[in-house]
This record gives sequence, C-alpha cells and structure tokens, in this order.
Amino acid sequence: QVQLVESGGGSVQAGGALRLSCTAPGFTIRECDMDWYRQAAGKQREWVSRITLDDTTTYADSVKGRFTISKDKAKDTVYLQMSSLKPDDTAMYTCQADCATGAWYWGQGTQVTVSS
Repeated sequence: QVQLVESGGGSVQAGGALRLSCTAPGFTIRECDMDWYRQAAGKQREWVSRITLDDTTTYADSVKGRFTISKDKAKDTVYLQMSSLKPDDTAMYTCQADCATGAWYWGQGTQVTVSS
C-alpha cells in the first residue's frame, strides 16, 4: 500500500510562510495528479490546490495568489509554498495522489497553525 508522507508544517505568525512537502517513498508520482487538501478543526475538508501530471495548476479562491503548488519530478515530491498566511489557514494539510491507474493514495497530514 502506497503511503504519502507530508512534512513542513508548523506554527507561524500571520503574514508568515511555510513550505509543505509531499513524498511517496518507493513510488513515483509522475503519472498522478496531486492535490492538497486541508481540514480545520470542526470544519469540512477543503480542497486547496492541484497540480496535474502535465503540470497544470489550479487553486481554491481562498488561497489564490498566496499559495503555489509545484513538483520536483526527479525527487517525486510535491510542494505547497504558502505565503501571507492567515489564521484561517490553520488546518491539517494532506496530499492526495489521483493516478492514471485509477488508484488513489493519501498521507497522514501535517499540521499548520497560524497565530494572529
């Protein structure tokens, strides 16, 4: 079973930045569309951003202009660069792979906490 691994979360003040990473040990993400989701305490899971296997990127309106998704194909790693962070960005961030084989994989998440 493929397990994605997220890292890079932490606690920052409003206006700060973090870069999240998502890797897939022993697995290549080259044939997968990759998504970042987040879920704040007591709230529904929210889609944040996607990078497709051909590098097309899309963003939720709530993060557009502040977050940037990218990937390093050589490292099979997807990044989410988050800038101008707001307290509303506080959540558990998880990545998900939607692969050409039809398989889906996801990780345990990394916590981001933004204080005002």
